[in-house]
Amino acid sequence: MNIGEIAKATGISAKMIRYYEETGLIRPATRAMSGYRVYGENDLQTLAFVRRARDLGFTVKQIEDLLALWRDRSRASADVKEIALGHVAALERKMLELKAMAETLKHLAATCHGDARPDCPILTTLASPEPLEPARRPRRKPRGFDRLS
Repeated sequence: MNIGEIAKATGISAKMIRYYEETGLIRPATRAMSGYRVYGENDLQTLAFVRRARDLGFTVKQIEDLLALWRDRSRASADVKEIALGHVAALERKMLELKAMAETLKHLAATCHGDARPDCPILTTLASPEPLEPARRPRRKPRGFDRLS
């Protein structure tokens, strides 16, 4: 396969394939007499592995480590699991950060009148030199509170 064919087969652009080769993430392709890259079944499997790992959000370094473990038949699965669970923890932290950002933006949007007036608390907050604090969720009323009032 040439680079265009393997790019189509894996869903990885030719530019990214060349980048992965340059950085050493994947082994350089063999070259035809014409100088064009030629890819085989092993290259296809490796690039498919890289694509799936990227789809799961692994970093290039993590993919490099996973590829080394994949190629090492004497690997310990515990090493693979450690990388995967470390990535899960990072994703969960990121999800909390994204949720906090969304809550802050919802709060700011709720304070904006959204009309023809120029005043906008969203812009005022973004222009402020103060660090942005995540929006706090309103506290729930204790059970039975409504019955007391």
